Amino acid sequence: MRFGVLLIVAGALCLGMFPIRGTQAGETGTLPSNPNNGTTFDEKNIREVVLAGGCFWGVQAFMDRVPGVVSTKVGYANGVTETPTYQAVCRGDTGYAEAVMVRYDISRLPLQKLLEAFFAIIDPTTINRQGGDSGYQYRTGVYLTGPTADQDRFVSKMVFDKQAQKYTKPLAVELEPLKNFYTAEEYHQKYLEKNPGGYCHVDFGHLDNISTSDEKRTYVRPPGEELKKRLTDLQYRVTQQSATEPAFSSPLNHKDEPGIYVDIVTGEPLFSSTAKFDSGCGWPAFWEPIDAGVLKKLVDTSLGMTRIEVRSTAGDSHLGHVFPDGPRDKGGLRYCINGASLRFIPLADLEKEGYGRYLHLFK
Repeated sequence: MRFGVLLIVAGALCLGMFPIRGTQAGETGTLPSNPNNGTTFDEKNIREVVLAGGCFWGVQAFMDRVPGVVSTKVGYANGVTETPTYQAVCRGDTGYAEAVMVRYDISRLPLQKLLEAFFAIIDPTTINRQGGDSGYQYRTGVYLTGPTADQDRFVSKMVFDKQAQKYTKPLAVELEPLKNFYTAEEYHQKYLEKNPGGYCHVDFGHLDNISTSDEKRTYVRPPGEELKKRLTDLQYRVTQQSATEPAFSSPLNHKDEPGIYVDIVTGEPLFSSTAKFDSGCGWPAFWEPIDAGVLKKLVDTSLGMTRIEVRSTAGDSHLGHVFPDGPRDKGGLRYCINGASLRFIPLADLEKEGYGRYLHLFK
């Protein structure tokens, strides 16, 4: 229920008008500016997740302002009746949770970062209660949907496990597939923007602590079936079956534009153009990785010879081999890497794609 003064809003019963807390201006009724306004997003990078965190008015307004969120809408998730209404959901017998469907650009806002922002505005240990609201419709939950749901569950579980370490009580947040979602009535959409000073249990001050850089980003290898769909045949054979692309076949071989090279499977940063050189071997060559910890080195005795294979740490992708015939003034190593195992991110796109921490390599 909403505690406080009884009001009639757009023909619906709404209890309570608590001030918005922790706003950018520190002023009751003032929402922080939305950093996503005017941003152009690439449709191929957009994913969806449904988040239940108590009253959906404040959760929507907060999520709208997380950098990388494309759009949101409030509604009712994972209930047992058809076409629920606000009044029916408030009775508490429909099984629905007040929730927000969040569309986000994964190239700018990894799911891990989005969920960390979500956990910042809820008490994940309370059951059927957030702020001044109590009832089954105010339970907390993360509901996964779309073709990447299996991978998203893997990422979500890591976030849940990390959050659980902060509390002595067990988490009460559901992590389930999205069974159904009904869009809420129009007057609930962007409610706090239409009604400055309306009820809100969310502290917008947490927006100041959100970073979409990959400083603490976790790189996760997707399930095998998704990899087959996402990668080309050559990319799959190289990274998953340790194949070798034909010499001089990769467009990355002679690429000299400034930027970084990341694992095509996970996005983990591996090499920088500042360490790239033309070795004449027919494959992209580097004298060192961005960080030694991003690579694994294994003895490879295939093809009747002994070589040192190079694989990515997070994704375990086969990348190529390392040889002791690189530039002597740079340490003497040559990382001979299949272009099919890499994705190039230009310097101009590093910040936009969440790799801003690597800008220092080019100063």
